[in-house]
Amino acid sequence: MKITRIHHVAYRCKDAKETVEWYVKYLNMDFVLAIAEDQVPSTGAPDPYMHVFLDAGMGNVLAFFELPSQSPMGRDENTPDWVQHLALEVGSMDELLAAKARLEADGIDVIGPTNHTIFKSIYFFDPNGHRLELAVNTATPEMQQKLDAVKWDMLNEWSQTRKAPKHAAWMHEKTPADQH
Repeated sequence: MKITRIHHVAYRCKDAKETVEWYVKYLNMDFVLAIAEDQVPSTGAPDPYMHVFLDAGMGNVLAFFELPSQSPMGRDENTPDWVQHLALEVGSMDELLAAKARLEADGIDVIGPTNHTIFKSIYFFDPNGHRLELAVNTATPEMQQKLDAVKWDMLNEWSQTRKAPKHAAWMHEKTPADQH
């Protein structure tokens, strides 16, 4: 077996309508499907839900569940809020900067652009508290080859030491203030 693509990725949301409208407005996603049931099809559990699906481009689907009879949403308090995120690719730096301006114009805090050498990105939160990243690729084939050549060495070293290997330190040589 070989996975052919991600069918969809699902997250929880506080309000399905607000979530769909936000993703349509700020990320220009199309709303493609809504499913609502009173019972969970896989388990049979009585748990009413609204399941909404958005087109994230090229067959990628981002979905959300609103679960009105469950406890309020939370997050893993043992994981820093910068760790768990959904990174979405845009086609150009102009698109990235236009998205940043649109978000900031409506009072949404945006970090970046951050220069990761092989891509530049901005970070912000959706109305549910999910961290999002918009990224534009800037890697050269040489950069990709250099990273590909060291990936297993880095992973193996990390596995043994739990200290950051320096094979790809060139990606973030500058300080965060210098990365714009």
